[in-house]
Amino acid sequence: MKDFDAVAFDLDGTLYPNRRFYMRLIPFMIREHRLLRAMGKARDALRAAVHEGRFYDLQARIMAEILNDDPETIKAKTERLIYRGWEPLFQKIKLFEGVRETLTEFKAAGLKLGLLSDFPPETKLEYLGISDFWDVVMCSENTGRLKPDPLSFTLLAQELGVDCSRVLYVGNSVSYDVVGSKSAGMKSALIAPFGRRNSGADFIFSDYRQLQRFVLT
Repeated sequence: MKDFDAVAFDLDGTLYPNRRFYMRLIPFMIREHRLLRAMGKARDALRAAVHEGRFYDLQARIMAEILNDDPETIKAKTERLIYRGWEPLFQKIKLFEGVRETLTEFKAAGLKLGLLSDFPPETKLEYLGISDFWDVVMCSENTGRLKPDPLSFTLLAQELGVDCSRVLYVGNSVSYDVVGSKSAGMKSALIAPFGRRNSGADFIFSDYRQLQRFVLT
């Protein structure tokens, strides 16, 4: 087994193919394009600089400025339509082949399992049927930082009780997952079904059986 004490994962696009999810989102994206665009711009601003305050309040304030609306109204609308509104879509989303087997094998090998996502993950994990595997589940928004800020990754390692250098972080984004985890001192694995060169990841895979072999042999 490689020199890891824990394996941590991103969720969206890493444990399931997000193409299917985006297809289901198309009607919502058309209907609420202004809200989504404002949220994207707010997150860009929050990634660009550290802001003091509660993440959800900060995000709502920036979105409200963009939309010329009241922050509390925007905060409630974002919670209702996006955070809670998207969750039922996961009832029909399927995991990548081999995810459950991989998590089972990692647990059996004594590895701690963590999950760090930029969106609230708990209900999604329940719908996906994998909520019982994790030692630590964290949302970047709860830490006050969004990927690739290394603080979120460092806090995840602390909650796992493992040094960052002993954690392998698995994600699907070079700019967020690979850069963020490496900046925190972790090793990184990138799921890239069509291959990806010059990613900076320590391991690139397209099939979860490849990840199993990399970690356990």
